[in-house]
Amino acid sequence: MHENEDNLTNEAHEKAINTVDQEQHSDQPRDADEENSEEAEGILQKRLESAESQIETHRDAWLRAKAEAENIRKRSVTDINNARKFGNENFIQDLLPVKDSLEAALKSENSSIDALKNGVELTLKQLESVFSNNQIQEIYPLGEALDPNLHQAMSTVSSDKPNNTIVEVLQKGYLLHERLVRPALVTVAKKSPEQEAEE
Repeated sequence: MHENEDNLTNEAHEKAINTVDQEQHSDQPRDADEENSEEAEGILQKRLESAESQIETHRDAWLRAKAEAENIRKRSVTDINNARKFGNENFIQDLLPVKDSLEAALKSENSSIDALKNGVELTLKQLESVFSNNQIQEIYPLGEALDPNLHQAMSTVSSDKPNNTIVEVLQKGYLLHERLVRPALVTVAKKSPEQEAEE
């Protein structure tokens, strides 16, 4: 009986020693795991801080770029508005002398018809110079074939000229930089039935 009790006590004692040894051995890796975990946490924290810093840098750059784009847009709108308002400034400056000449002609007293005619001719030359400087071209298509892109036929007359030949210019047309501003109003030739029958 005593032997059995001694055996049980010895076994319990050995188990207790084994348990303590196991706990001691298991404590060592746990300490290493904790150290590794703390180190990994530190690395992750640094990466997080670096990422946040980069995000802030990019956000700041984006805000600056956005503000610059908005400034450019506002400047463009201002430039467009100014171009609309003042785009004709040079043309107006060129026209002012023409107006001055007309006003001077009206103010002159006791002018002869010839003097007035000469004054009007000089004023017309001034105006033609203004047109030339501003790329305004005259359309005077007498003798040309009718071009619906540049001319507007107002009437037809019997003529020995080929059909649709312009025989009279009722009103000149004008181009601005090759773009039609006003078509020339014209009369065109149309052969009579007798003329067509003869041909």
